[in-house]
Amino acid sequence: MNSPNILRRLGQAFRIALLAGAFVVFCPIHQVSAQEPAASSETAEAKPAATKKTMWDTFKLGGWVMWPLTACSIFTIYLVIDVYLRTSSRKMWPAEEIQKAQQLFMAGDYVNAYQVMKATPCSFNNCVKYGLSFVGKGKDQTEEALLVEVGRENARIQNRINYLSVIGVCTPMIGLVGTVMGMMKAFDELGASGAGETSALAGHIGEVLVATASGLFIAIPAFMFFYILRNRLSAQVHDLEDQVTSLFRNMPYDHFHGLEIGEEATYAALPNWVGVEAEA
Repeated sequence: MNSPNILRRLGQAFRIALLAGAFVVFCPIHQVSAQEPAASSETAEAKPAATKKTMWDTFKLGGWVMWPLTACSIFTIYLVIDVYLRTSSRKMWPAEEIQKAQQLFMAGDYVNAYQVMKATPCSFNNCVKYGLSFVGKGKDQTEEALLVEVGRENARIQNRINYLSVIGVCTPMIGLVGTVMGMMKAFDELGASGAGETSALAGHIGEVLVATASGLFIAIPAFMFFYILRNRLSAQVHDLEDQVTSLFRNMPYDHFHGLEIGEEATYAALPNWVGVEAEA
């Protein structure tokens, strides 16, 4: 799976998520009200017809904090889809790339192997390429380089997964800010209208709790996918490490002593005073 296909699938998934969100927002729903005890025949009044509310109406009740919460929800959907695709075995260690590397290693064509790994970037190819650039320095440094590159690939994806944890922590706090500000406004209105308007106060409190509920509605799935994707990444990284180390298991390091494979730039040289001391 190459990079253009990944981007195309991410774009399609993102558009589907937006369409689904728009459908939910503007789909009418019935507002559920608490059942009240029957009143006496003398004081009974006609019950008003049940009003319909859309998700957009509920959205407006939450106030301005619903906009950052919406952004967080969209970002959560994007991260879940993106990380899920990035942690697939076909993306991290494609079978065809493993087969190419095995054939080139069995043929002893390590220079061409480096070029092939460089031409098709993926987690497996990046690790093999980085390891080949260290074979001239011996077994210990090569194995250490492989582990370093595997850790780098793990960190690159783990950084994306960590954003789900950030969203899970922050969205309830954002919703709580909206709730507190809404309650402050409700109490101000109660103080201006008098103590008899307690029913209006209860209505306002019910409305402003929409912000807190929305924050929790985003945070709970974000935390769930954080742990799911983190465990998925851990399993894939272990498989990646096994695939890479098995490729270098019987490497004839003695024949590579002092050789440089690849195009990794090196800058270290002898100290500039060595030549001066020799001339003296």
